[in-house]
Amino acid sequence: MSRRLITAIEIDGAGSHPDAWRGASVDPSAILTGELALRAVQRAEAAGIDFATFVDTLEAPADEPSRVSARLDALGLAARIAPSTDRIGLIPTVTVTHTEPFHVQASVATLDYVSAGRAGWLAEVSTSAEAAAVIGRREPAEAADTWREARYVVDVSRRLWDSWEDDAIIRDAPTGRFIDRDRIHYVDYSSPAFSIKGPSIVPRPPQGHPLVAVRLSSAEALQAGADADLVLLPGATGLDDRLAEVRAASLTPRVLLSVSVALGDGPAAGVDYAGGVEELADLVEGWNAAGVDGIHLRPASLELDVPVIAEQLVPLLRERRLLGPAVERATSLRNRLGLKRPANRYAGSGR
Repeated sequence: MSRRLITAIEIDGAGSHPDAWRGASVDPSAILTGELALRAVQRAEAAGIDFATFVDTLEAPADEPSRVSARLDALGLAARIAPSTDRIGLIPTVTVTHTEPFHVQASVATLDYVSAGRAGWLAEVSTSAEAAAVIGRREPAEAADTWREARYVVDVSRRLWDSWEDDAIIRDAPTGRFIDRDRIHYVDYSSPAFSIKGPSIVPRPPQGHPLVAVRLSSAEALQAGADADLVLLPGATGLDDRLAEVRAASLTPRVLLSVSVALGDGPAAGVDYAGGVEELADLVEGWNAAGVDGIHLRPASLELDVPVIAEQLVPLLRERRLLGPAVERATSLRNRLGLKRPANRYAGSGR
């Protein structure tokens, strides 16, 4: 039985294809100013797409004349785009292996404020020696260790977001009291990798907890998916078996199928789907019937494929009743996806 689909797009430089920046319609300088990404996200928002993800890695792009050898920080790019949008969700990739958990949660909480409750983050790990050398804080670790640590980071982030109760800020100017210290709490968190006393330096985010997403790129990531609100399932090959694995792991998040697509006249080699809109809509309808909650589209070219997605594919999916009406008013990303705002675990505890 089909259900209302969640829709999302990926922002990755000029597109997911490495030659996307060569397109005649692409201004390469717009990649590094954020203008190209902003244009794509605004098109997606106008079409009613639910959220955009932003690619990032700790490794520097290869320094090759045929490639764009720089990438904007995903969190910074999402913060740049937030004030110029008002409905679409913004989910940047944050690699947690070499970054401080306290700063990660504060940055994501700040994005939730900047976007008025439309933020999330795609938790990622790094096992590469190159990333370890760039950061210089520790040696590379195995995937199992990095994903185990990522789960601790997600856990402590949620605790730190709860370290301020919703009514901790009182702003009582006549008495000079601006916060109620009884509503700010220590988290006193310890893990094998780090310890944090808290509280956070950022008040509780508008959504309570910004959304946590995980890309199910390995068996270790599958286990971490248990801590997420959304999971991305890369590629459509063997979908039934992989959905069975997700169900066997007793995961409760929304599951989105993540596929690279080429719908315009740009580069198409190596993408999951290259072809017409009608045929892709047929595939999406089948994936939805198979049990996925949404579709995460990775355009080969932002300039060529996002307009086709926004102006042709999304209206067609809506015509087939796979999508509901476009959201016309500002709302939180949690509300948009039908997810409850979490209760504060420390409220009334007196800790």
